[in-house]
Amino acid sequence: MRLLLIEDDVALGEGILQALTREGYTVDWVHDGQDALHSLLSETFDLAVLDLGLPRLDGLEVLRRLRDSGSTLPVLVLTARDATEDRIAGLDAGADDYLVKPFDLAELKARLRALLRRSAGRASPLIEHAGITLDPVSQQVCWGGQPVALTPKEYQLLYELLSPPGRVMTRERLTQLLYGWGDEAESNTLEVHIYNLRKKFSTDLIRTIRGVGYRMEKTS
Repeated sequence: MRLLLIEDDVALGEGILQALTREGYTVDWVHDGQDALHSLLSETFDLAVLDLGLPRLDGLEVLRRLRDSGSTLPVLVLTARDATEDRIAGLDAGADDYLVKPFDLAELKARLRALLRRSAGRASPLIEHAGITLDPVSQQVCWGGQPVALTPKEYQLLYELLSPPGRVMTRERLTQLLYGWGDEAESNTLEVHIYNLRKKFSTDLIRTIRGVGYRMEKTS
């Protein structure tokens, strides 16, 4: 679950970064509109949190250009602009949700979970597949009704492979989603995480697509 945070307020950005990192997100942070647009168009993210009052390029313009590029990336607008016309402008420019500052971090987390759920085409917050139950709210995972202890990266990887199952995920994309700009991944790190997930669940659950990446099998 890789998120791009676009916020020029350093104190607020640091608070959001810490809170969402503890929640299990891989968070990359940019401080202005130009860097935001470049990152959004050149890298892979699951969603973006976008402030509107940005230096160099206004947040609304970032959003318009992102949508003009054809991107359907979920975007939550986070801003102090609380007038009705501002909210309408943000939604019309392509925002998926709108949260006005000041806000509660618990509400931000809930809205992000809802955006991820909708983008994956799920109505229920629980992800259930082939005996696995994953709860994004509590971050608890069960296998055959029994709790399974996962490391944060194992949890993130399982979430990505289950959203939705059957989709082929390239090695490069999974590495991008698991590791942000501040983390360096060893050359075999992804394979180690895949190996550990197979040990904890089933060796037949995650299929290697040779030369491409991995896929969560649709049935157990």
